Amino acid sequence: MSHDQNFKNLILDYPREAIAFFAAAESAALDPSVRILPVRQEQLQERLGERFRELDTPLLLEWPDGRRAALLFVLEEETDPSRFSIHRLAHYCLDLAELFSTERIVPVVIFLRKGAFATRLRLGGDVRTYLDFRYLDYALFRTPAREYYDSPNLVARLNLPNMAYEPADKIETYAQAVRGLLTLEPNPERRLKYLDFIDIYAHLDERERHLYQQHYAQEAEAMSGFADRFIQQGIQQGVQQGEARLLLRLLSNRFGELPEETRRAVETADAETLLQWSERVFTARTLDEVLH
Repeated sequence: MSHDQNFKNLILDYPREAIAFFAAAESAALDPSVRILPVRQEQLQERLGERFRELDTPLLLEWPDGRRAALLFVLEEETDPSRFSIHRLAHYCLDLAELFSTERIVPVVIFLRKGAFATRLRLGGDVRTYLDFRYLDYALFRTPAREYYDSPNLVARLNLPNMAYEPADKIETYAQAVRGLLTLEPNPERRLKYLDFIDIYAHLDERERHLYQQHYAQEAEAMSGFADRFIQQGIQQGVQQGEARLLLRLLSNRFGELPEETRRAVETADAETLLQWSERVFTARTLDEVLH
């Protein structure tokens, strides 16, 4: 998976935390009642055509009481700053402003690696400037990781390996990212997903991983055990789903089109029940005999 896609998933999974971290000044007025909605890609593709880049991540913020007009955050990530085009970003923001009939747009660009990038675009003549475009640039590679070791913002903690730290602090930085994931994210599927995110950007070699397991044995064991259990659970669920699909096919072949309640019963049955029903398929005279 590309770095762009990793960050797109991060922003879509944690939009409020992403805005609070990457656009802190603009997020100050975002109370819990504000709705944050990702803009549908199909809508952008249809209206903007080739100018739409699939990996851009626009977020639409709405205040339910109507006190403010909608605010559109445009977040994009650039691994290599030399690929960044401020002209493209300005063009894209103007397109979105026209598409959503708004002037309330906050462009944010997240830079992962060192390099030169333009931060301002001015168009004009000798007398006046007619377009003055700027954006929020968040250079992760310049952000001191140690300042965010105890951050309650999960997006900040997950990005610790992308921040600036001394080589001697690499393992501790990795450990603080994993600790943040364990303490701030209760969802097991997302824990596994973003453990991969941390691993991708930390680039621990075998020696460093061994040192981590030595110095942070309790957390390393907890995360490893959790991952193993979750993977085995996923495998078991996959097998069970396959058995349910097979049983539905056998029932359809034997008894014709199945009632919706029968399909639901099969799809939600446990493994032992599926086995019992499968054994009855070829001897039962009716569908009711199989299931009851």
